[in-house]
Amino acid sequence: MRTPRTARRAALLASGTVLTTLLAVSPVGAAGLPVVTATGETAALYDDEAGGDSDADDPAIWRNPADPGRSLVVATAKEGGLRVYDLDARLVQSLPAPQPPGEDDAPGRFNNVDLVSGLRTSAGRADVAVVSDRGSDRLRIYRVDPSQPGGPLTDVTDPAAAPVFSAGQSEINDQRTAYGLATWKDTSTGRTYALVSRRERTRLALLELVPAANGTVGYRKVRTLDLPSSFRLPNGTTWTPCLEPGELPQVEGMVVDPATGTLYAGQEDVGIWRLRADLTGKPALVDKVKEYGVPGTYDEETEECAPGTDPGYGGRRLAADVEGLTLFQERDGDGYLLASGQGDNTFALYDREVSEDNEYEGGFRIGAATDTLDSVEECDGAAVLNAPLGDRYPRGLLVVQDGQETPAVPDGEGGTRTATGFKFVDLGAVVDATGM
Repeated sequence: MRTPRTARRAALLASGTVLTTLLAVSPVGAAGLPVVTATGETAALYDDEAGGDSDADDPAIWRNPADPGRSLVVATAKEGGLRVYDLDARLVQSLPAPQPPGEDDAPGRFNNVDLVSGLRTSAGRADVAVVSDRGSDRLRIYRVDPSQPGGPLTDVTDPAAAPVFSAGQSEINDQRTAYGLATWKDTSTGRTYALVSRRERTRLALLELVPAANGTVGYRKVRTLDLPSSFRLPNGTTWTPCLEPGELPQVEGMVVDPATGTLYAGQEDVGIWRLRADLTGKPALVDKVKEYGVPGTYDEETEECAPGTDPGYGGRRLAADVEGLTLFQERDGDGYLLASGQGDNTFALYDREVSEDNEYEGGFRIGAATDTLDSVEECDGAAVLNAPLGDRYPRGLLVVQDGQETPAVPDGEGGTRTATGFKFVDLGAVVDATGM
C-alpha cells in the first residue's frame, strides 16, 4: 500500500533527496494551483502556407544513455511532419510528412508520437519513434541513431504497411484515421505494441510492431475495442457529448504504465479511461471532465455547441478537452499520471497506483517566465521523463505543447498567424511546486 502523500514528502525531505523549496515558495494561480515557468521553448511553428502548414501537437523525450545531456525531443507538426530538438530547444532535424498519393488525396499529417527502446528488427535492436500519420491512416517508424548528429532519425517504416482503420484511399480521405498513440512493451511476452485511436470515433486498436525486410518495421492488428459514445446519467437520462453531426467523442491523449500494462486514454469530451493495454476487460472511468453530462445543441452557422443547464454530474479538475496524458515514474514504483485540461489551461496529477483508484493528487499551471517566454495555453500533448538529463535538466524534463505561441505575428491581412510550439520545463521545479 502506498505511503500517504504528506508522510512521503516528510520522509523525502528528511533524507535530503528533494529540495525544501516546495509549495510554500511557489506562486499560486487563479484556481489555487501552483505555477511553474518554462526554461526554454522551440521556435514557433506556423499553420499556414508560408510555415509549411506546421502545427505543433505531441512530444516525446528520447534519453541518450551514453550521454544524457545530448538527449533529444521528438515532436509532431502535423502536415509539417516531424521535428527533432536538442535540450536547448534548438532544431536538430526536420522530417517531412509523406506527399499525398494523388492530387485529390489527403497529405501526410503526423499527429502523435511515442518511443520504444530496444525494438527487435531484422538489423538488430534499435530505439525507434512511432508516429501516427492521420493523413494516410498509417503508422510511421523512425530509427534513432545518435551517431548521426545532423539527422538522428531515419524512416524505417515497412513500405507494405497497411492503413490502420480504413479500407481504401477514399475512406482515408474522410480522415477517420489513426489519431492518438501510445506504445507498450509487454514484459510477459517481450512483444511490442502501439495503441492507436481513431479520429471522430471511439475505437482503439492494438497493433503489434513486427520486424520486416532490410531493417524496416511493420505492424499487424491484434484487436480493437470501442469505448462508449453515450452515457447513462444519475437522473435516468442518456447523455452524448455535443459534437459536429456524425462525430463521436474521440480519444487522443494516451499512455501505458509499463509496470502494470495499464492503458490510460483521454476521451476528449468525457474524461480519462483506465483499461488493460491488451484491450481486454472492462474500462473504468478514472475522472470526468467538468462538462460531463451537460446537454448541448450544435449550431450549424457558428459550428459550435450551445451548452444547456449543467446537471452537476461532471468532474471538478479537468476542463474539456482532456489531452496530453503522460506518466511520471518513480524508481520505487510510485508516480503520477499527468493530464492537461485544455479548457482552463491546467495540468492535473493522479496517483499512478490502481489500488488507490488513481486518486487526484493536485495540479499546476505553466505561467509566463518573461514577455517572450510565455505561458502555456490549450496544451494538446505532453511528455515527462523523470531521469537526469545532463547539467541542464539534472532532475528530469517536462515538454508540453503550447497552443497559443506569442508574441503574435501579423498575417498581412489584418489578423495574426496561427502559431504553436513546445515548452521545456525543469521537472525539478514541478516536483518542488506540487510536492510530487
